[in-house]
Amino acid sequence: VQLQASGGGSVQTGDSLTLSCAPSRRPSSNNAMGWFRQAPGKERDFVASISWRGETTQYVDSVKGRFTISRDNTKNTVYLRMDRLKPEDTAVYYCAAARRAYGSTYGNDYNYWGQGTLVTVSS
Repeated sequence: VQLQASGGGSVQTGDSLTLSCAPSRRPSSNNAMGWFRQAPGKERDFVASISWRGETTQYVDSVKGRFTISRDNTKNTVYLRMDRLKPEDTAVYYCAAARRAYGSTYGNDYNYWGQGTLVTVSS
């Protein structure tokens, strides 16, 4: 399964962006999904996750109240709505799928990864 992330771009502080992620084909199992990000010179960090049915979400503290993860299983797509963006949100954002019903904050729990989409927030 290949994941295709899209929606990144260059924005100003306070702007909004919505990232999308869809697999190249429908997974054979129910997959929790996650978003991670990697800022320049830093390690890849967890951002948000959502369970297979969408009833459970997790967020890193720094994005709580600003980012919203959601999914539309009829479209086989997961979204990351990012509001009130800050320069420290600048990173390459990766989506990931896990062969499990509930998400995780650990990258090693995910089995499939997208290629990343760049988000740049300028002050």
